[in-house]
Amino acid sequence: MSSTKKIAAVDLFCGAGGLTHGLIKAGIDVRVGIDLDPACHYPIEKNNNTRFIKADVSQLTPLEILSIFKNSEINLMAGCAPCQPFSSYSRSTKQHKAHKDWGLLSSFSDLAIKVKPTLVTMENVPPLRNQEIFKNFVSQLIAHGYFVDFKVVKCTKIGLPQSRQRLVLVASSLGPITLPDTYISAKTVRETISDLPAISAGSSHSQDPLHAAASLSELNLARIRHSKPGGTWRDWPEELRAPCHVRDSGSTYPSVYGRMEWDEPAPTITTQCYGFGNGRFGHPEQDRAISLREAAMLQSFPKEYSFSPAGTRINFNNLGRLIGNAVPVVLGEYIGKTLVEHVRTA
Repeated sequence: MSSTKKIAAVDLFCGAGGLTHGLIKAGIDVRVGIDLDPACHYPIEKNNNTRFIKADVSQLTPLEILSIFKNSEINLMAGCAPCQPFSSYSRSTKQHKAHKDWGLLSSFSDLAIKVKPTLVTMENVPPLRNQEIFKNFVSQLIAHGYFVDFKVVKCTKIGLPQSRQRLVLVASSLGPITLPDTYISAKTVRETISDLPAISAGSSHSQDPLHAAASLSELNLARIRHSKPGGTWRDWPEELRAPCHVRDSGSTYPSVYGRMEWDEPAPTITTQCYGFGNGRFGHPEQDRAISLREAAMLQSFPKEYSFSPAGTRINFNNLGRLIGNAVPVVLGEYIGKTLVEHVRTA
């Protein structure tokens, strides 16, 4: 197949644009990003040559998706349905099925079968691969003539400075397709954020409002001053330990109130990554949690990526949600390059 054929894509559940940005870097024309969250409008359109549509994916029709693909030779339907119902934090199948987001993967799979794009990709949390809803999706794709590959990608192996793992699926109507085992080498926290200027807890940098760190109580400031990179709360004096730490149930959570290590990847960045007590989110040497900008860069967003208009008040909850829920840009690029190479050689 000619290498000049451009892939046109729609990104469902687009969020702040991590997948979109990565696909674009790989050479894919992401025409539209769709999400129910209006906060996604600004980052998608500001940082990408992509139009945003606020819509509930479960209410979309095949015709609406097909209109986006108008005049395209090769089209791609991409997306990451919210992962909460499939997360390891959800303890039972009953909880999974009761979750309001349970049906969103079904909506994505139904659209894929009805639209019949040339290519399909999705990513989600690794536990999803054991769920019937995912197995049925794969079976339906195969039954409708798609070649399918999926695997759990260790993101440190594709250049993400974070120990994140994601289930990635690619499907093609053109022929067999395979996700490569490796892409580029792992990066460290130091390589990613060490050149950012120092700030203190509760402050932000004058030239970059997103380089903002949440405030710390006097108690947590004392705790972080006694925290060692890669260490645990067990490094603290007894009087700084919380009652939950000394109970037996607390012994299994040593990474809360932890500092990152400079020369290792970061832990998985979550929606609560701006809080020192929410995981190993302490800065390696400064007495604060990582800033929102540092979190975004550890998610492989470019340093200049904008998440909210200039002058907007920094809301840690909202921006932490956008950053923590995002598909890492390098994962989007890894997927995109896989698809571009497949189209070139199919």
